Amino acid sequence: MTHDVLLVGTRGFGAVHLRNLERLSDRARLIAVADPAGGPAEGFASDVPAFPSLDAALDSGIRPDITVIATPTGTHFPLAMRALEAGSDVYLEKPPVATMDQFSQLLAAQERTGRAVQIGFQSFGSHALEKIAALGAPTSIATWASWTRDAAYWSRSAWAGRRALDGVPIVDGVVTNPLAHAIATSLRIAGARRREDVQRIDLELYRANDIEADDTSSVRITLHDGRRITAALTLASPEQKVPLIEVRTASGDVVFAYTEDELTYADGRRERTGRTDLFEELLDHREHGVPLSSPLVETGAFMTVLEAVRTAPSPFAIPASELTVRTDGPSPLTTIEGIDDWIERTARSGALFSELDAPFARAAIAGRRTASVSR
Repeated sequence: MTHDVLLVGTRGFGAVHLRNLERLSDRARLIAVADPAGGPAEGFASDVPAFPSLDAALDSGIRPDITVIATPTGTHFPLAMRALEAGSDVYLEKPPVATMDQFSQLLAAQERTGRAVQIGFQSFGSHALEKIAALGAPTSIATWASWTRDAAYWSRSAWAGRRALDGVPIVDGVVTNPLAHAIATSLRIAGARRREDVQRIDLELYRANDIEADDTSSVRITLHDGRRITAALTLASPEQKVPLIEVRTASGDVVFAYTEDELTYADGRRERTGRTDLFEELLDHREHGVPLSSPLVETGAFMTVLEAVRTAPSPFAIPASELTVRTDGPSPLTTIEGIDDWIERTARSGALFSELDAPFARAAIAGRRTASVSR
């Protein structure tokens, strides 16, 4: 069985989808691409019809079985709605949409059309999740991540680092986009998949860079049963490190490196697993009814966090005295003094930055920049 696929967005992560579609060309046939910049100039898909937009492709008579959407977050909602109404299943990159209202509308459209929607939280396909589940229910979860993003990253497009653009919600901060997998995967491990699974969210949003959104933040999520997930994340580290999730259970603790599909147990033993490709799983779902690992409805808990970030006060600008600007690379890199230590310490203690009196957070305390969201 061959499935006709329309790819919306061929740059950025869209290029990853192009390579995957080439790998799966015996099962998935790319019938068109939609991108204002056009399709690939050469190689795979260079001879595929290219349209400037999804509307243009559908108006031409293109009728895909699956529409893959790899575009900026602010465009996800209208594109996914249009694809569903055209009778197509959808593979939608994370985060699903930019507001909770959009999430509710998209979920209603999916239910009305009866189509499948798989969200691109690739870590949900990791076989390590089964190993973690075998340890028993987590009592608490902590996740921390230190990534490096220089000035070129924040200037690469009009929407980069924006909370909104021309009145359209974007929410392009560390919690909701670059390191969204840390939050979403932690929620998945805890069994929190839907909106009602989240009881309370405490946030502290900061920015080291001259952007609208947060590039360094701490989050504490209290679930309906009282268990907590704590996250400390930054894009202002001097060194890129593998994101980690520490899962504590009654039978033992384990640390999950979700980008590597690697588990480290308390006794030092390491185990690397494989992962299921989520687009390939969508093909299996269409052919054999295989359950989806990342269906739209099960990203509701993550969307609760995204909505809390979206509606929180603007991120607090970290004082220049706590920052170092490195100019030894291709683009200036702003880093926070001692951030890597504060990231791990904060997450593992179940705290927020200000509760541990992190130097860069002290000025924020008086500014009352902590947002608490209860449900």
